[in-house]
Amino acid sequence: MSEEARLRTAAGLSAAWDGEPIRRVRAGDGITILPGRRVSLHLMAQPTVTDIWLRDRLLIDQGLLSRVLITSPESAMGSRVSQHEATEIPPAIACYRSRLLAILEAPLPLSSDVPNELSPRLLPVSAAARRVVTGFADHIETMLGTDGELRPISGIANKLPEHAARIAGVLTLVRDIGAGEIAAAEMAAGVELAQYYAAEALRLDGGSRVSAELRLAQRALYWLLGQWDEPAVSLPDLYQRGPGAIRDGNTARKVAAILEEHGWLMRMPDGAVIAGVRRREAWLIVQGLRG
Repeated sequence: MSEEARLRTAAGLSAAWDGEPIRRVRAGDGITILPGRRVSLHLMAQPTVTDIWLRDRLLIDQGLLSRVLITSPESAMGSRVSQHEATEIPPAIACYRSRLLAILEAPLPLSSDVPNELSPRLLPVSAAARRVVTGFADHIETMLGTDGELRPISGIANKLPEHAARIAGVLTLVRDIGAGEIAAAEMAAGVELAQYYAAEALRLDGGSRVSAELRLAQRALYWLLGQWDEPAVSLPDLYQRGPGAIRDGNTARKVAAILEEHGWLMRMPDGAVIAGVRRREAWLIVQGLRG
């Protein structure tokens, strides 16, 4: 994902997702073509790194992000209390382990013509399942208009029916590795999961539009209302005692300006004595917002 390789990497991953042969060109080895490969991506990243991805115009326009199902659960910090280890495996986990073991032990569908090359069988969609996904696709289309709810995430929204079908295929084979077709029940479950990822994409799209400075100002506000005991605050208070990300005067000034603009702070023209120190620049914390 370096600047010069980002487009090439994104295009290669998108092509592999679409089932095209993987092509690589190297100066010493020449051209390598790898047909029949499958690609699975599970990438975990910090929120700040994810924000860079979600705001990257190249990745958005190229289409890679519309092929990835992203979720961002709330942090568990503050709720991770110690628990006694269970002596028995919960039935759902036991069933999950049993199904995965059976799938892993099943013989691979190898090609009869080329050794060690997979030749997966087709998994058709039943008539009932097709009606489910067609109805879902029509519903998504109505939400992609100019003022539609899914317009801001039109890239992934256009692929939601395909995502639903892919998920339904996985659920079908987990239920029965020898299943002959995708049933309506699995397709409905795929649609429900696709809608969850659409909701996550909308939420993350909105979050990615919020500037880093605004998020930092929000952290500073939580600190002021929850941990700072003085009625007023100065720039040194913010960058010496405030959130760890505020560690210089320039950053503190930007944060104070944002909070002042939004009515959380009120500038004190004559300064103030704060924590026993006379400060030329000081802001009154609006008392009505405390507690």
